[in-house]
Amino acid sequence: MQKKIALIGTAWPFRGGGIASFNERLAHAFLEDGFDVTIYNFSLQYPSFLFPGKTQYSTEPAPANLHIIVCINSINPFNWFKVGNSIKNEKPDLVIVRYWLPLMGPCLGTILRIIKTNRFSKIICIADNIIPHEKRPADKIFTKYFIKPIDGFITMSNKVLNDLKSFSSTKAIKTEHPLYDNFGNALTKVEARNFLNIPVEGNIILFFGFIRKYKGLDLLLEAMKILKDQKEKDNTKILPILLIAGEFYDNELLYKNIIEQLGIADLLDLRTHFITDHEVKYYLSATDFVIQPYKNATQSGVTPLAYHFEKPMLVTNVGGLADMVPDNVAGVVVEPNAISIAEGIQKLYQLGENHYLPHLRKEKEKYSWSHLTDAILKLAEI
Repeated sequence: MQKKIALIGTAWPFRGGGIASFNERLAHAFLEDGFDVTIYNFSLQYPSFLFPGKTQYSTEPAPANLHIIVCINSINPFNWFKVGNSIKNEKPDLVIVRYWLPLMGPCLGTILRIIKTNRFSKIICIADNIIPHEKRPADKIFTKYFIKPIDGFITMSNKVLNDLKSFSSTKAIKTEHPLYDNFGNALTKVEARNFLNIPVEGNIILFFGFIRKYKGLDLLLEAMKILKDQKEKDNTKILPILLIAGEFYDNELLYKNIIEQLGIADLLDLRTHFITDHEVKYYLSATDFVIQPYKNATQSGVTPLAYHFEKPMLVTNVGGLADMVPDNVAGVVVEPNAISIAEGIQKLYQLGENHYLPHLRKEKEKYSWSHLTDAILKLAEI
């Protein structure tokens, strides 16, 4: 008999971003292995006053061949009991739940407790964060409540694995974040830049994804000022254009003021809207290097995206970022300050894309979806 998997987490019609795209791709991976997969999605994920972007909803068509049930209201306890009982009665062999924000702890923790009463379903959590980037009151209480019914944890960085130990002794496995291979194949730079209406010639670096305080865009802007000053003193230095692609989830005015104060507007190409799934390949293909100047991190979905499109990276030595980007192999690892970031960008250009390409191709072989699905099934003993 075909085994059933219930995947609890964000999916279409919510906008792609990292978590929704990951969940949909994971569901496809299990379908390919012969499982019957249902995604239990949110009907209300965040109250509108808590959501920092312009809209939570996708304008793209539903993903093909996925069974998605829109049913979970994150703030309605009566709904939690209804959903929990529905999944409990379905008796899936395996329940996979994503955890990325303590705000979801009461909702998901209650649903899982109810499912657990069927004395049949194994529950595995994929933990993106245990201790969040942006802390709020009650984080620890909500997380402690959430983790109680979990049978096993998957983390994708040593940082999250270590954070988890302070909350739970439940068995946990650290595995690699698989590649985002669901955004299409890489294009030539000429094709991508023409599509984006970017000059075909010239050096371009990319900051990609939602703009949040912990991601360090302010440090990168300061690094651009350093590069500009260096270029004025030494014309042999590289001064790339910084392409910023992603919606503001932080105070937009703050960054505009920094740009004006530093006098670097001429070095920036701002595409600060939500980047849809079909646009992703153009931004990644257009760049020379992907820059991740984070101030703190667990892991980043941008890294496996860069691997898929075979783009060398600059990452800061925080959280689990350096674990996935061996220094001078898949890119450069620097300290989280503007001077180190500027030096790292110069180093990327000094060594050149061709230096990194063979190493990138070898490294990316580690990040298959089957590696993740095998780890989940082993942990669940299915």
